[in-house]
Amino acid sequence: MNLPCILIPILVGIICGILGYLLGKLNSKEDDSLAASLQADLDACKANTKNLNTKIASLEADLAAAHTKASASVPKSFVAEAPSALFDSALAANVLGKKIKQDDLKIVEGIGPKIEALFNAAGINTWRELSEASTEKLQSILDAGGENFAMHNPSTWARQALFAYQGKWQELKEWQDNLLGGKE
Repeated sequence: MNLPCILIPILVGIICGILGYLLGKLNSKEDDSLAASLQADLDACKANTKNLNTKIASLEADLAAAHTKASASVPKSFVAEAPSALFDSALAANVLGKKIKQDDLKIVEGIGPKIEALFNAAGINTWRELSEASTEKLQSILDAGGENFAMHNPSTWARQALFAYQGKWQELKEWQDNLLGGKE
């Protein structure tokens, strides 16, 4: 038997094995560094989003304070009061088929107890306040509440709240019957 014929394939196999191992290690280090880099970018984006949401909330609070200060300086005789609709719980219960409390934000399709608590914390406590809030403001409140709230679409909530505030229960019911999860 010829020794070089046996030894050469064994040596080539060992060298290929070593090279394959080294190349695999080199590639895994690149993948780990790429994953670490992407994770760092994601963490930086989350921190930036949190800072921006905090800044938005601060600016909205400043705006509300300026609005309150400006309206406090106007004499009451010049302030036009919007006619408040008288709340008729019996009519609301008759039309909607369930007992309704005044300014219960949960009658708006898409708003549950947790979102109502989030809006209450942001200063939206009544149907009127909800009806006067812009969709962008409502979405920013939801976004500030976290991922679980950010997925909701508040585009119809102000109009639903306006119907409730005005006591237009039949219109509210008809419109809610055509909505799918609070969305048109």
